[in-house]
Amino acid sequence: MSLQNLTRRKFLAIGSVAAGGAALAGYLPGRISLNPDRQAHWPQPTDRMVSTVCEMCFWRCGVQAHLRDGQVTALTGNPAHPLSRGRLCPRGAGGIGNLYDPDRLVKPLIREGERGDERFREAEWDEALDLVADRLQGIADQYGPESLAMFYHGAGGGFFKTLLKALGSPNSAAPSYAQCRGPREVGFELTFGEGLGSPEPLDLAHTHALALIGSHLGENMHNTQVQDFADAVDSGCHLIVVDPRFSVAAGKAEHWLAIRPGTDLALILGWIHLILAEGWEQKAFLAQNAVGLEALRKAVAKYTPEAVFLETGIRSGQLRETARLLAKAAPHALVHPGRHVTWYGDDAQRSRAIAILNALLGNWGQSGGIYLPGQMELKAFPGLPTFPKSKNPADRKAGQYPFAGSVLANGLREATLSGEPYPIKAWLVYGTNLPMVLPNPKQTEEAIHNLDFLVAIDTMPAEITGWADVVLPECTYLERHDDLFAPFYRQPFLALRQPVVDPIGDSKPAWWMAKQLAERMGLGAWFPWQDAEELIEGRLRASGYQDDQIDTLFQKGALSEQETAIYLQDGEDYPFATPSGKIELYSQQLADAGFDPVPVYRRPEMPGQGQFRLLTGRAPVHTFGRTTNNAVLLEHYPENEVWVNPAALRNLGLVNGDRVLLKNQDGAQTGPIRVRATQRIRPDSAFMVHGFGHKARKLRRAVSVGGDDNEVTTRFQVDPLMGGTGMNVNFVTLEKVEV
Repeated sequence: MSLQNLTRRKFLAIGSVAAGGAALAGYLPGRISLNPDRQAHWPQPTDRMVSTVCEMCFWRCGVQAHLRDGQVTALTGNPAHPLSRGRLCPRGAGGIGNLYDPDRLVKPLIREGERGDERFREAEWDEALDLVADRLQGIADQYGPESLAMFYHGAGGGFFKTLLKALGSPNSAAPSYAQCRGPREVGFELTFGEGLGSPEPLDLAHTHALALIGSHLGENMHNTQVQDFADAVDSGCHLIVVDPRFSVAAGKAEHWLAIRPGTDLALILGWIHLILAEGWEQKAFLAQNAVGLEALRKAVAKYTPEAVFLETGIRSGQLRETARLLAKAAPHALVHPGRHVTWYGDDAQRSRAIAILNALLGNWGQSGGIYLPGQMELKAFPGLPTFPKSKNPADRKAGQYPFAGSVLANGLREATLSGEPYPIKAWLVYGTNLPMVLPNPKQTEEAIHNLDFLVAIDTMPAEITGWADVVLPECTYLERHDDLFAPFYRQPFLALRQPVVDPIGDSKPAWWMAKQLAERMGLGAWFPWQDAEELIEGRLRASGYQDDQIDTLFQKGALSEQETAIYLQDGEDYPFATPSGKIELYSQQLADAGFDPVPVYRRPEMPGQGQFRLLTGRAPVHTFGRTTNNAVLLEHYPENEVWVNPAALRNLGLVNGDRVLLKNQDGAQTGPIRVRATQRIRPDSAFMVHGFGHKARKLRRAVSVGGDDNEVTTRFQVDPLMGGTGMNVNFVTLEKVEV
């Protein structure tokens, strides 16, 4: 069967693989025993079912947890939750492996050895919390509250962010902004006046033509988008995939453009040029809603198909054909903005070019384009005090990265190293493994040595916990409440995370830890509720929800409204939140700040003789390094490999299955990793799945398995508009490991 004609059912069948692996029986806390007949017997008989919200990634799908004798036997999608629609991805179905992982953190730990030695003693909560509160307060008193910084990823991080804001620190950063999605937010804000958020308001299921530029749908298993993508493919959507690698999505494409890495902006500007030169733009839409069309036309005139071919390697005929395909389907056509878009340092401008291209297709507020999401009302808990005034964040100098919309994690690391603009002396790290997240891990290690104190809050003994002075064990998402989730979406909804089982060991939820620390530090006024249930109910009642609605939310895990008016009517005005009130194809904001008002392509550095540009991505069954100790998911993807074209391997005297070290331009190297010889990648590139090659000894399944790409990500290009870290600028050679 042709991959292009893959049906929705077959495309989503990968979820059943992990679902089978998630049916566990006969286990006790601290031990997992996999049922050899699990697929035949899944899901197993249950005593009851509890609805909650997944956190195997941060898409926050609805989950139904099936229990028997007080233990979780299966996880399935919640049909009442708009993001899951009764389905889970492989990772979501495999969440039991995290819950019952015997390597989990279950007691507070206090460091005894040197930082990084992973030598700790167990402690009781009062001792650990007293120590953390005393040290944080002492550092705040000596250096100012802004000397405390936090890095976070996950729902519970909001409670610790409140703690720091109450103390007076502005320095809380989610690495997902500068290391992942931030450039596309800025690119769309500069063009349309608003970012995309999460989940992105993309009407994938109804699009007639879709272009994916380095966006790996089907490997990046954001559940709802994969379901919508499968529906689009099943309904005959014209699919264009731009990628140096033949990805899962490329296997379903009408056109695979195997682009030379680093030249994506040239291709996008070439598409823009063709659409304008041939008069294929949505003229009436642009006349009503956009400014700067003629300036754009003049700026892109040089990006002819012939010029673009010289940069990208994409034939001029294929460039014309794909541009025509998108234009013919407009306004029901979409160029996907991507998610992990920190590639080469020009990422905000590349994302802006994607936004401009979507504007030319006239797809804002249109079926198959970018829809207009709604949100259910959710007010704060009543009576909370206002936060004290604080200094500016330490993540950048005055005037630097003027379009950054969030605190930059790499900027906080730099401030910790330099002491400028003021000293950072303590880190709280919640749910993010910084040694494998921030590029150039040696800089992270150096910054940690500059600290007076480091607290790590996590469920697993990842690398960052080995560097901590105190480790606070959080219970998993299946054992806790978090705050309510009320995203912007086509069908507005509220979702509830609630405990499915009691916490294992002495692990605790984030809300409890943050509240305990706040009360010890005289900040209890910002945590006036007794527990998370009171917080949740207080917010619901303040927002006007009635008893029956609250009961429905707790029973079904989600409360939703009817779909909003997600499309614009013909001729309807839309108030774009730009300075002009229109879509800005030419950006005066950028011009005034000294940047290119229309994106300009600049040729990146290319690999030298014998070098490969290192590209990274993810596997459908893993969320980077967060799940590579999960026994259920490792059964289906146990180790990463480095993809290399066979022609390039022959020149090196290597064959499929050889183990190699990757060495980069700066002399850094990975541990041994197996070679995968495949025609599915260009000869100038190497690809590996991120999240393997752990060094944390207490991750017993994950330690020393596969290679860690972050070890050879010593270079990064900082985006001048918003401070994102472009990481696809490292080149590696392969050296065979003799067995």
